[in-house]
Amino acid sequence: MNEDAEPPSGFTSPPPGAPVKRLSFRLPDLPRVRRFAEDEARDVGMPEEAVGDFVIAVNEVATNAVTHGAEPASLRTWVANGNLVVEVHDEGAWRPGPRPGAVGGMGLWVARLLSSDLALRVGSGGSTVTMRFPGKE
Repeated sequence: MNEDAEPPSGFTSPPPGAPVKRLSFRLPDLPRVRRFAEDEARDVGMPEEAVGDFVIAVNEVATNAVTHGAEPASLRTWVANGNLVVEVHDEGAWRPGPRPGAVGGMGLWVARLLSSDLALRVGSGGSTVTMRFPGKE
């Protein structure tokens, strides 16, 4: 996982002309976020056996955004080089975790394990997690 105060140039920018889908959400909207993620995965032809893990990763990061960050949070998706890219942003401040012995606080760790790449950007403008997942086989 990359924890960059400043992202690499263009890291979260969709390719020029790429369709970008957006969703604004709050805590009660998490079921809608999961449906959105599932639909996106299938729309890009993600293998069916990978869709569940994709939804789990998106849900973990989205849940963090609205429980530890600030509502509303936003989600954007696009395709770049055959990968499905997901960006989750909230206006909250980053607090590292989990602490030793913690029961929760492992959402980013889980998302990192399930994605092919995960980057975390934090700063005065909030927190942004960008994940990449293979699209079609």
